[in-house]
Amino acid sequence: MRGWFRDTTGGLPRTFWYLWTGTLINRLGSFVLVFLAIYLTQERGFSAYQAGLVLGMWGVGGAVGTTAGGTLTDRWGRRPTLLTAHLGAAAMMLALGFARDLWTVAAGALLLGLFAEAARPAFGAMMIDVVPDRDRLRAFSLNYWAINLGFACAAVLAGFAAQAGYLLLFVVNASTTVVTALIIFVKVKETRTVTVGMPRGAAPAGALRAILTDRVYLGFVALNLLGALVFLQHISMLPIAMADSGLSPATYGSVIALNGVLIVAGQLFVPRLMKGRSRSHVLALAAIVMGAGFGLTAFADVAWFYGLTVLIWTIGEMLNSPSNATLIAELSPAELRGRYQGVFSLSWQLAGAAAPILGGLVREQAGNATLWLGCAAIGAVMAVGHLLSGPARERRAATLRTAGAAPVVTVQSTAPQPAAPRAAEPVATTRG
Repeated sequence: MRGWFRDTTGGLPRTFWYLWTGTLINRLGSFVLVFLAIYLTQERGFSAYQAGLVLGMWGVGGAVGTTAGGTLTDRWGRRPTLLTAHLGAAAMMLALGFARDLWTVAAGALLLGLFAEAARPAFGAMMIDVVPDRDRLRAFSLNYWAINLGFACAAVLAGFAAQAGYLLLFVVNASTTVVTALIIFVKVKETRTVTVGMPRGAAPAGALRAILTDRVYLGFVALNLLGALVFLQHISMLPIAMADSGLSPATYGSVIALNGVLIVAGQLFVPRLMKGRSRSHVLALAAIVMGAGFGLTAFADVAWFYGLTVLIWTIGEMLNSPSNATLIAELSPAELRGRYQGVFSLSWQLAGAAAPILGGLVREQAGNATLWLGCAAIGAVMAVGHLLSGPARERRAATLRTAGAAPVVTVQSTAPQPAAPRAAEPVATTRG
């Protein structure tokens, strides 16, 4: 056990552990997303449609935030983008807690989504900057573990906090976001690298064109979009399916909690299982397992069966997440890491908006079984896609590793950076 712990956590840079600690603290206090829909309908008296509108505005803000955050990460720097994002998110969290009428709440959700999601590209780019290639699988697995541990604890703590008043949820969430910003301000230096001779803050020539013509990377993002459309059905259509089976919302909460429990219990063992294996094969297996788990939901009608399906697709999620993270790192040119991270995060934002709409449409027009069996079919398509595109991705990664030998300068400064638009982090509505 001691050897496993050393192999899992040893040798990682100190900066990584500061970022990891910030992630855990931020997630432990991430109450608002867990309870926002309930808060809007029960505390504010909004209709289901109005609550959906507010959540949709959050999604729109998030889509804008990931794009803007990626650009700021590359042009302005990782550290100032993260600081601005987290402080801005904390401010908007409090503003949303005090907002009353529908359009003020919707505007607050829009801005909060923008700030919260804009930090994602900066955080991802900084993780890639500080962790060597050989350690990234371990590092991203550890970070994913922290996200899920914090998310699971937040769901429990939020229930107690809500009993003292919903405003406390917003205050605690804002406070933990500020604590994360303080950790970054005090302990984390700028990690952005720039090519020798390129002025600081200058955009690489043809940056947007480079991404839009990168068929290898866009193909990878498209496969992730398909996976996200399937995965996010657990938030939208799964509770409806369980209600149709006569199961209570509390039962749904208990069943879905198995997802977090399994990840917290097993995610740290995943890197050793995946070590030395083809990433494309791992991603293909993850797609098949996740598709099978959601597909079996078509036959579930009791709580234990639904729980079994959750456990199955969670295993697929555990295999998929660290492999995805390492591939993003290796397919992103150093000078465009923020933008590449932003494009990948955008696929989750698009899926967040489209998944409930498409899931509801298929369920209404073709039936519950068709929806879940369709998820299994999408998993199979993804598996084939990963197997076919895998060799090209690995060739591209090898090319970028060779190109990475070009001279770069690490921009490191402990001095406060000038302020700029900002954003903050996951609760990864999707934990992707």
